[in-house]
Amino acid sequence: MTRRLQFWFDFSCPYAYLASTQVEALAARTGAALDPQPMLLGGVFRAHETPQKLFATLGAAKAKHNSADLERFAALFGVRLEMPGGHPLRTVTALRALLVVGAPFLPLAHRFFAAYWARGIDLSTKEGVARVLTEAGHDPGPILEKAESAEIKDELRRRTDEAIALGIFGAPAFVVDEQLYFGQDRLDLVERALGGAPLPLADPPGPVSAPVDVWFDYSSPFSYFGWAQIDRCLPGVARPKPMLLGAVFKEVGQVNVPLLAQSPAKQRYLATDTIRQAEKAGVPFRWPSRFPMNTVLALRLTIAAEAHLRPEGRRLITRFYQAYWAEDRDLADPAVLATILTEEGYDAERLLAAAQSTEVKETLRSLTGEAVAAGVFGAPTFVVHHPGRTPSLYWGSDRIELAALSSAGLGRVD
Repeated sequence: MTRRLQFWFDFSCPYAYLASTQVEALAARTGAALDPQPMLLGGVFRAHETPQKLFATLGAAKAKHNSADLERFAALFGVRLEMPGGHPLRTVTALRALLVVGAPFLPLAHRFFAAYWARGIDLSTKEGVARVLTEAGHDPGPILEKAESAEIKDELRRRTDEAIALGIFGAPAFVVDEQLYFGQDRLDLVERALGGAPLPLADPPGPVSAPVDVWFDYSSPFSYFGWAQIDRCLPGVARPKPMLLGAVFKEVGQVNVPLLAQSPAKQRYLATDTIRQAEKAGVPFRWPSRFPMNTVLALRLTIAAEAHLRPEGRRLITRFYQAYWAEDRDLADPAVLATILTEEGYDAERLLAAAQSTEVKETLRSLTGEAVAAGVFGAPTFVVHHPGRTPSLYWGSDRIELAALSSAGLGRVD
């Protein structure tokens, strides 16, 4: 039986544009029936009380990273992407025009996406929409007239309401067997869900070689997933860097627990996505009963044991992660930490005393300040250091492959 792949989009989203350049080939590789679904992203945002100008709400470090991240994916996908002035531009007329022309949606959708993200055509104006329609071989007059009809307006509203009912909170969104996937960076998971074997993002020109700072805190599940992959993705080049994530958040103006600040729909999605990320990383995972967790003592013990400085010490870091994210143990409890230290062959009493020293406390503060100065705003963060070049920063466990490509010298992801 042919399986269905829904692709929900709006032309105003750069990530949806990037996904639109790849989704047809993905469907062809897996034999899936591609079902493009236009929606009004502004309506989805309103339903979830998400700011309409989402980029403008980001802190400076995160905004800089996200801009670079878009450029990296555009380069990897081999497409042009230019952020238009005044973004986000109103796309409701273009979406309604697409509905008037009707299925198959993607031939015209590709033209609207390119107009917005590669050609600088203002889709918020009827003149811009008319230009795209004309170039596609359509008579724009009747189409734009019908686009203002109650019938078409109601259809776009109905489609947007359907997206919201499916739990969609942003674009691009994909639905396979009633399971939601979000983002152009989840295309590999979509392909696996359809029974396919995802292609690598790119072939590195050689082995990883440039050193990579791996900034981490045990308090983040994504930091756990990233840590689990460093031996596979960054062998011999990873330099573990403990930091106090809550202090980083405070310094960069981020809420203390970003996961809990998301809309209910996104929180539900993230609960599923973390399980998928754990499976991809190949680690056991379950949401702990204590979340968020105070990890200050665990981080100080990491420093006191010099676990971040010695290759043999990485096992202790792994044990702390597993204790919290797989075993639901309390990393704020000195007795729990002492047990782990003893099991790993450390002198627990000595290290617990050292963790309260001014020297260790100051080292954690210093490392946290170093992280902020490097542009870190979350965990995990991978900072690649090429000699004579500005370091390249990658945020999230789902960016470790990009960091590895950068370390191997693939310049278009730097």
